[in-house]
Amino acid sequence: MVVAIENLLTPEINKPARYLGNEVGAVHKPWDSAAVRWVLTYPEVYEVGASNLGHIILYNVLNAQPRQLCDRAYLPAPDLAQKLRDTHTPLWALEARRPLLDFDILGFSLSYELGATNILEMLDLAGIPLTAQQRLQEESSLHYPLIFAGGQTATSNPEPYADFFDFIALGDGEELLPEIGQAVDEGKAAGLSRHGLLLKLAQEVKGVYVPCFYDLAEDGSVHPNHPDVPPRILRRVAAPLPEYSIGLVPHIQTVHDRLTVEIRRGCTRGCRFCQPGMLTRPARDVEPEKVVQAITEGMRATGYNEFSLLSLSCSDYLALPAVGMEIKNRLKDENIALSLPSQRVDRFDENIAQIIGGTRQTGLTFAPEAGTQRMRDVINKGLTNEELLRGIKTAVEQGWDKVKLYFMIGLPGETDADILGIAETLRWLRRECAVKGRKRLDFNVTISNFTPKPHTPFQWHSVSTAEFLRKQELLRQELRGMRGVKANFTDVRFSVMEDFLGRGDRTLAPVIRRAWELGAGMDAWMEGLDQAFAAWEQAIAESDLSWKYRQIEEGEWNVMESQNTRLDSKRKRPQYSWDERLNARLPWDHINTGIDKDWLKADLQRALEAATVPDCAFEGCSQCGICGADFGQNIVIEPPPIPAFQGHFKPNQDRVQRLRVRFGKLGEMRLLSHLDLVRLWERVIRRAGIPISFNGGYHPMPRISITSALPLGMTSCGELVDFELTQRYEVAEFERLLKEKLPPDIPVYEVQEIDLQSKSANRLLQQAEYTLEVAGEEANWEGWINEVLGRSEILFEKTTKSGKRQMINLRDRLFSLSLLSSTPSGAKLHYLGSYTNEGVVLHPEHILFMLEQVSGQPLELLHAHREQLGLAE
Repeated sequence: MVVAIENLLTPEINKPARYLGNEVGAVHKPWDSAAVRWVLTYPEVYEVGASNLGHIILYNVLNAQPRQLCDRAYLPAPDLAQKLRDTHTPLWALEARRPLLDFDILGFSLSYELGATNILEMLDLAGIPLTAQQRLQEESSLHYPLIFAGGQTATSNPEPYADFFDFIALGDGEELLPEIGQAVDEGKAAGLSRHGLLLKLAQEVKGVYVPCFYDLAEDGSVHPNHPDVPPRILRRVAAPLPEYSIGLVPHIQTVHDRLTVEIRRGCTRGCRFCQPGMLTRPARDVEPEKVVQAITEGMRATGYNEFSLLSLSCSDYLALPAVGMEIKNRLKDENIALSLPSQRVDRFDENIAQIIGGTRQTGLTFAPEAGTQRMRDVINKGLTNEELLRGIKTAVEQGWDKVKLYFMIGLPGETDADILGIAETLRWLRRECAVKGRKRLDFNVTISNFTPKPHTPFQWHSVSTAEFLRKQELLRQELRGMRGVKANFTDVRFSVMEDFLGRGDRTLAPVIRRAWELGAGMDAWMEGLDQAFAAWEQAIAESDLSWKYRQIEEGEWNVMESQNTRLDSKRKRPQYSWDERLNARLPWDHINTGIDKDWLKADLQRALEAATVPDCAFEGCSQCGICGADFGQNIVIEPPPIPAFQGHFKPNQDRVQRLRVRFGKLGEMRLLSHLDLVRLWERVIRRAGIPISFNGGYHPMPRISITSALPLGMTSCGELVDFELTQRYEVAEFERLLKEKLPPDIPVYEVQEIDLQSKSANRLLQQAEYTLEVAGEEANWEGWINEVLGRSEILFEKTTKSGKRQMINLRDRLFSLSLLSSTPSGAKLHYLGSYTNEGVVLHPEHILFMLEQVSGQPLELLHAHREQLGLAE
C-alpha cells in the first residue's frame, strides 16, 4: 500500500517539504528488486535527522548492497503526528511512501538517553507494538519488521531500552548492517520464524545483541538464558568510508546544512569523562587523498557552499593542515567555507586558522572543560594553561574577536576553587589576549553538568542535583558583571534524567513507556522541557523508583572517596585491592567494548592522584585492552607537506551577461518555501559549474534574483529568476545545464538574455495572471463576476506590517475576471490583477473576498496557480 501523502500535506502542515523524500541524492530502488527492505530512522524531526552523518553513510552503504534496499523515516512534527492519528494513517517511509509495517527491518539511531520516547512515538504512529515480547506473541497473525537500535547510547548501555527492541547493533554499522541484512535474507529464504531469525542473528553475526535471550539477575547484571548465544557481545569496529558521505541534499534548511566528511574515527586522548573516546577506540585516520577526493567530488555533486571535517578530535588528525589547505586552494574561487567542530586548543595554529578563516570565517570552538590545571589533570584533559593561552592568542592574531568555550561543573574531585577558576580563566584570557587598537576578545561560554557514563573511569561516580544547582549559582555570581562573557548553563533537569536513564537497567522500561504516554516526547526541544520533565517525574513516581531518583538528587557516592589499596606486584600494571563498590556488577558488563574493566579502575585511581595518561596513538600503549584481533590497532597517517596558501576567496564581481529564466513550480515542489527555493537555485548553479557573479561586502552573495515570492502551496508556470554571469554562455547551453540539475517539478520554459543595464524584473513588475479553483454551492458564478466587474469600489481593510489598519479599494486592482468552467460544487476562475514591487497586489484571497461581498455566501479557495508575471516594457 502506498500512502497518499497529497491528502496529508495540506497548507496547515508546517514545512511539508520535510516529508517528500525527493531530495538530491535520495535513492529510489525498485521495491521488487530487494529481498530485504530496511528503513533507517532518526527519531528526531527531519532537520536534525536528515543531516546526521552516520544516518547518511549507513543509508548509502545499505543501498549499495545487492538484494537490499534502504528507505528513511523521521519523527513527524506534532501537527502531522496528530493528523496521522486523526486519519488513521500509518507513518510512512519517505522514498517508497509505504507504511513502515511493509518493511523487514526498522532501525533507530539511539544517540542520547532521552531519545527513547521519540522512538516509542514513531512505533505507535506506525501501528507497531512497542515491545519485542508483544511483537513475538502476535507473529502468527501479523507481520512486523524486526526493530533494532544502534548508536552511542544503544552501544554503551542498551538495558533500559531492551524491552522495546528485537535486537541491538553494537558499534560501527558499515560492515555490521550488511551482514545483518544477509542473515535475514537467508533466514527468510529458509522460512525461519521471527524467533528463529533472532536466534540466527544472535549466534551468527558478531555485534548483534538480542535481549530476549538474556535475563536480568538480582544484582543488576545480565546473563544468557539460551546456551548458544555469547555471554558477552562484541562491539563492532569499521574503517571510515568518506565516499559514502556524499548524497542527500535536503530541500529545506537543516541543522547541519553542509557536506560533512569524516577524517578520523575514534579518539585515544583518554579524557576520563568522555564516553565517545572510550567507545570508539582504536583511532583510525582516513588517507588524506580520500578526504580531498570526497570533498571536491561532494561539493560539486551536492552544491553546498560549506563543508565540515568531522572527528571527535579533528586536531589529532595530523594531516588536517595539509588536507584543509589543499581543499581551500582548489575551491578558493567558489566562496566555499570550511567549518570544524570543537578543536583541541593546544593544536590550533596559523595553518588551521588559515583554512577556516577568510571571507566566510566560521566560528571557533574550544573545550578546556575545567577552570584549573589540577582539575584538567584529574579528568586527563592533557591541556596546560600555557597551551590554552597560546591557542587563544593565535585565534586573536588571525582575526577572531569571539570564541566559544565549553566547561563542565560537577566533575569528580571538584572544589569551589575549581568552579571559580572558570571565571578566573576567562578574565585571564581576556586580559592576556588584549591587543591595542583592537576590539577586546569576547567569549560565548557553555557550562554543562557532568554526568557519569558507562565504560568510562568515572562510571561509578554519583552526581548530586543539589550540588549542580549550588555550583551553577556560585559561578553565575562570579560571572555577573564580567564584560565580554556570555554564559549559558545547561538545565540541571536534562543532566538528572540523562544520568537516571544512562546507567539504569531493564527495570526502567516501564518508566520510559509511561513518560512517553504522559507526553515526554521531543525532549531535546527546550520549549517542551517543563512538560517533559513533569512527565518523567510522574512516571518515576508511578513506577515506585523515586528512591533511586532521590539518590541522584542527593548524591549517593563521590567516587573520589574510593578506598583502594595498592598491592605489591611485579606485573607491569599496578595492582590494587579495589573498593568493594568498584567490584559490583554493572548492567552493561555484558557489552564487550574492548576496554578492560580493571584498566578503568586503574585509571580512576590515577584520577584520584591527578596523574595524566598520554595519548596512546602518539606516545605508546596505555594497556587499555583494545588493541588486538577483535578491534584492530591505532592507525595514524603521517601528514603530507602543507601546500602553499594561495589566498582567501575573492568574489568575482564581473558582470558579463544577464540571463532571465521563466520557470515553473509544480507538483510536490509547490510545498517548497521561497527561502528554500532561493537555496535550491544557488545549489543548482554550483552543481552545474556555472560561473556566477558575486556582489561585494562582508558576505558576498551570488547575483541570483527571483522575481516575487510565490506563497507556499501555490503552483506556477510563470516565475522569473535572473542570473548574472562572469562569462558569456549560449542561451541553449545555459538552459541545458539548468535542466540537467533541476528537479522535474521545476521546469524551465524559456531563457532569454537581458541587457545588463536594464532594471530588475522586480522593479518592472506590473501585474500577475492567475487561475483559481474555488468551492461554493448553489453558485451563480457568471452573475457574481458581472456584479464584481460592474462595481467601481469594493473596500477591504488591510493591516500593515507596523500594525496600522487602512482601507484599500480592491476593484482598482482588478483588471479582468472570467469563468473558465463550473460544476455544482465549484468553479475555475481566471483573473488578471495588479502586482507591483511597492505592494499594490491583488491576491487570490482578495478575489474570494469580492465574490463573497456580492454573493453573501462563504467560498473556499482550493488551489491557486500563477500563470505569469507581467513586466513593464
